[in-house]
Amino acid sequence: MLKKVTFILLSIIVISCTKKEKKHSDEFIKTQNELTEKLTEISKITDFNGFGVALVNEEEVLYQNGFGVANLEGKLKYTDKTVQNIASVSKTFIGIAILKAQELGKLNLDDPINKYLPFKVINQKFPENHITIRHLVTHTSSIIDTKEYMTRTLILKDTTNLAQNLKIDISPTKFCPPSEKLSIEEFLNNILNVNGKWYLKEGFSEKKPGAIYEYSNIGATLAALVLEKATGITYDKFTTEYILKPLEMSSSGWSFNTINFSNYTLTYQNKTTPYPYYSLNTYPDGGMLTTSNDMSKYILELMKGYVGKGILLTKEGYKEYYTQQLKAENFIERNSSEFSDEYNMGITMGFGPTGNFGHFGGDPGLFSVIYFNKDLKTGKYYITNTDGNGAETGKYHKLVNDLLDSYSEKLNKLSKKEN
Repeated sequence: MLKKVTFILLSIIVISCTKKEKKHSDEFIKTQNELTEKLTEISKITDFNGFGVALVNEEEVLYQNGFGVANLEGKLKYTDKTVQNIASVSKTFIGIAILKAQELGKLNLDDPINKYLPFKVINQKFPENHITIRHLVTHTSSIIDTKEYMTRTLILKDTTNLAQNLKIDISPTKFCPPSEKLSIEEFLNNILNVNGKWYLKEGFSEKKPGAIYEYSNIGATLAALVLEKATGITYDKFTTEYILKPLEMSSSGWSFNTINFSNYTLTYQNKTTPYPYYSLNTYPDGGMLTTSNDMSKYILELMKGYVGKGILLTKEGYKEYYTQQLKAENFIERNSSEFSDEYNMGITMGFGPTGNFGHFGGDPGLFSVIYFNKDLKTGKYYITNTDGNGAETGKYHKLVNDLLDSYSEKLNKLSKKEN
C-alpha cells in the first residue's frame, strides 16, 4: 500500500512539473522546422563547411542548431554541440567580467590600470595621462596592436607537421610553435612594458588616453590582466565562476583541456584544406571555446540583461554595460553601416548607428557574430568554420542572416502570443 501511495504522489509531482514547462504550439514547432529545412538547403551550396546558429528573445531561446560539416575527414556533422573558437565575440565576456568585479568591490572602471599591474603601462608621449580600465574596455586606451602582437599570439596546439604549419600564410598574423605559449602576464609584459623585449614605441598612438577610439585586441587582454590582479583570480577561473557556471555553459571553456575535444571542429582555409588546431596567448580577446547550445544561453542572458532581467549583473551593472560611452569627437573615422559594431561602444559591447548592438569576430578559419535588435528585443548568434572567399562568401552569409532575421521575427511573435 505504501509503495502504491508513493507511486501516486510521484506521478502527481511529475505531472505538476511537466505542466510548468512551456510547451510550444504546433505552429511554433512548424516554423522552427521550416527554418531548419531552409538552412539545411543553404548548407549544401555554401563555400564554407559548417556553421552554427541561435536565436533568442528576452524570454527564451527561440532556436539553435548546426549545419554542414565539422570534420571532413571524419565526416562529422556540425551540430549545436560542436565546439568552436568564437574569436572577438569573446571580448563581450571581458565587459561582463570587469563589471562583475566592480560589483564585488574589487575595482572601479575609472581606476588607473597601473594601480593593479605588476609592471607599468604608459603612453610615453603622454606620461601624465593615466590609462584607465574604462579606456581599455572602450578601445580608447591609445594602445595599438603592433606586428609583435599580431605575429606572436596564435600558438599551434602541437608539433604535428610543425615545419609545414609554421609556413601557412595567415598574414598579417602567423602561427607560432607550442614552445612559445605564454601566460597573458608574460606576453603583455614583453610587449607593453618599456623594458619588454618586444616593446615598440609605435604600440602607442599619437593621441592621449581616452581621446580617440581605436580597436585594440591587446588592450582588451590587458583589461583581463587588470581583473586578475584586482581579484587575485585568473581570468579563465573568474569567468568560469561568474559567467559560465551560472548560465550552465558546461560545454565552454578557455583552453582545449576544459572542453570535450572530440566535439571540437576543425577550421578550414577553404572547403577542402583544414588549418591546424591553434589557441591564443591573448586568449581573453578571442579564445572562448563554446557551442551554439551554450551561446544560446549566453545571448539569452545578454538580452535579459538589456531589459533589466539578467542574473550575471545587477540592473545598474547592465545599464553601464549597454551605455554608449563615446561621443563624435572620440572618432576620426566612424563606421555608419547599419550593421556596424563600431559606431559607438558600451563596455566591450559595440553599437551600430541604429542603436542595435553586438560584436563581430574573425580568426583563421572562422567568422562569428552576435547581434541584437533593440526594438524587437531579439538576438542572434552565427558562426562559420571556414575562411571567407570575398563576395561569394558574403552572398551566403547574407542568405543565412536574412533567414535568421526573418524567422527570428516570426518565432518571436509566436513566442509572445503563447506567453
